[in-house]
Amino acid sequence: MSEINPNPNRPDPIMTVDGARFWKAADEKRFIAQKCGGCERLWHPPRAICPECFSMDQRDHDLSGRGTIISWVMPIHPPAIGFETPPIVVLVETEEGPRYVSNIEGVDPRDMRYGMKVEVAYTTTKSGQNIPIFRPAKEA
Repeated sequence: MSEINPNPNRPDPIMTVDGARFWKAADEKRFIAQKCGGCERLWHPPRAICPECFSMDQRDHDLSGRGTIISWVMPIHPPAIGFETPPIVVLVETEEGPRYVSNIEGVDPRDMRYGMKVEVAYTTTKSGQNIPIFRPAKEA
């Protein structure tokens, strides 16, 4: 029996040379940032050189997936392609430092707030690729 994709219209990520490792890790349900082999800085979005020391020595660094909402918006018009309802777009600062733009699911827009604790989760695109999104963090 085949699995049914719950997000048959969600757009696939745009693959770039620099971003390929990030999207491959996401497809494996791993949440990563790049880490400089020279100065140890973590960064995102992916790029060919360290934004701090300009080293090309980089590696993947697994992140905890925990973070905090530092900004959010819910675009209404024009409608977001591939979404049945307007998505909530968030800027999340991870515990480790790098910031990510993604969507949050599992929360009513009226309950969104600055400082909300979130955890990474994964959803699928129209081709079945896993991509990272966020959900409200479970209380400790």
